[in-house]
Amino acid sequence: MKKLIECVPNFSEGHDMNIIKQITNQIESVEGVRLLDVDPGKTTNRTVVTMVGTPDEVIEAAFLSIKKASELIDMSKHKGAHPRFGATDVCPLVPVSNISMEETVEYAHKLAERVGRELNIPIYCYEFAAKEEKRKNLANCRSGEYEGLKDKLAKPEWKPDYGPAKMNVTAGATAIGARNFLVAYNVNLNTTSTRRANAIAFDIREAGRTKREGDPITGKIVLDEKGEPVRIPGSLKKTKAVGWYIDEYGVAQISINLTDISVTPVHIAFDEVCKKADERGIRVTGSELVGLIPLNAMLDAGKHYLMMQERSLGVSEDEIIKIAIKSMGLDELKPFDPKEKIIEYMLEDSSKSPLVNMKLNAFANETASESPAPGGGSISAYMGALGVSLATMVANLSSHKRGWDERWEEFSVWAEKGQKFKDALLKMVDEDTHAFNKIMEAFGLPNGNAEEKAARTQAIQDATKNAIEIPFKVMQLSFDSMEVIKIMAEIGNPNSASDAGVGALAARSAVMGAFLNVKINAGGLNDKTYINEVLAKGAEIEKQAQQLEKEILDIVNGKI
Repeated sequence: MKKLIECVPNFSEGHDMNIIKQITNQIESVEGVRLLDVDPGKTTNRTVVTMVGTPDEVIEAAFLSIKKASELIDMSKHKGAHPRFGATDVCPLVPVSNISMEETVEYAHKLAERVGRELNIPIYCYEFAAKEEKRKNLANCRSGEYEGLKDKLAKPEWKPDYGPAKMNVTAGATAIGARNFLVAYNVNLNTTSTRRANAIAFDIREAGRTKREGDPITGKIVLDEKGEPVRIPGSLKKTKAVGWYIDEYGVAQISINLTDISVTPVHIAFDEVCKKADERGIRVTGSELVGLIPLNAMLDAGKHYLMMQERSLGVSEDEIIKIAIKSMGLDELKPFDPKEKIIEYMLEDSSKSPLVNMKLNAFANETASESPAPGGGSISAYMGALGVSLATMVANLSSHKRGWDERWEEFSVWAEKGQKFKDALLKMVDEDTHAFNKIMEAFGLPNGNAEEKAARTQAIQDATKNAIEIPFKVMQLSFDSMEVIKIMAEIGNPNSASDAGVGALAARSAVMGAFLNVKINAGGLNDKTYINEVLAKGAEIEKQAQQLEKEILDIVNGKI
């Protein structure tokens, strides 16, 4: 999966939609970036924009939007209720998937350096991107706001991290940072009492509640030696919460901001609210996700509840997400569509996976048509996916077999392995067809002069090598998946032994079919050393697959 980051720039304009649209147009001009939300506020005179995409493209979009904001917004004339010191006031980067915080910080610094250098805007780096402790807190970086910025820039201790240490009258300054993903999340209660909801919120939120003598509501506030109120911390870290009543739904909710879901995930917050509510005689009836959530957060939640039920985790991604939705009641108040609530799903381009998204009969009809693709390579990948799917089914059936309850985790591990092989092979179904199409595109390149001929020849060679590597990967994946198939034939539910046998036949056929594609494409590559190595490795994998198939079928036939 590709790396994804979220960027949430806040622009100091909340009234003029023409200015806002010109800024967001810059974001939408960058391929690989999706503009998810534009939220203008008139009272704050501020617009919060959310975009997601691949890292380099996101920081390009962020730069362009910051540049446009600096051209259109004059901070010397700005007034608004929200603290601010720049046309682009803050610009945090948030890791979403397959990227670490450390990498995200590097991108934040890259963006900060470019904005400071090319746009002459003073830049302060905050949170994880901060270069010194006092700058981690955004409030410290922004203290004095725009009106105090000129004096602040003159102080050595507040020299910007990037950009000039002098006033940019129209653009002000910008805080660029890296922070964890924030999830806005509401938990529904079977009460209309805001007071009771607030009590639960105080139980869980990190800040907790003020300590009092005697009665926790009316008692005298306990002060420390500095005269500050003593607080009793709540049970959840990186959690802000308050109780409120929602007229629209006619119930009270706990409104929660999870400021770091790596510390307190959504499902842990839900379970803790359930626990604290139960202690107060209140029942949680469901919950509501405000905005978007990363895929891994939903998968972690689904797996958490599957483990509580002692059920196999080796089920499909769709099933895991369904368990998460139902366990936390995310669909109680309104439908919960994963395609609209999970960031990665919103960014999916189904046009890049046309085959695996087809119905079975459509896939068969497309294969049988006069079109040369999908061909044997795609079919081999699909056979491999089906073969390991059968073994995964055996693992899941075994996990739920009556009398084998103590072995559910053992089979769950094998089912998870099977799911990974299945997903990888399904991806190869379309990859093989894409590889064929690239060869056709390369042959279609112009060859009118020496330069064009050389470029065309190189493109054909590159595409041909890719068309060899894809089926070879199918061979390797299909062969490796036979480990799961063999184990299930040996220890799985004996009533499903024949399914493991069919899985072995499909996996071996996938290996052999993919090898045919390796060999036919090898004829078009000039690098004979590479070809000889690949063919030798392929022949060995095919030999081992045939031997492993025989061993599995011997086991299966001994049981049926």
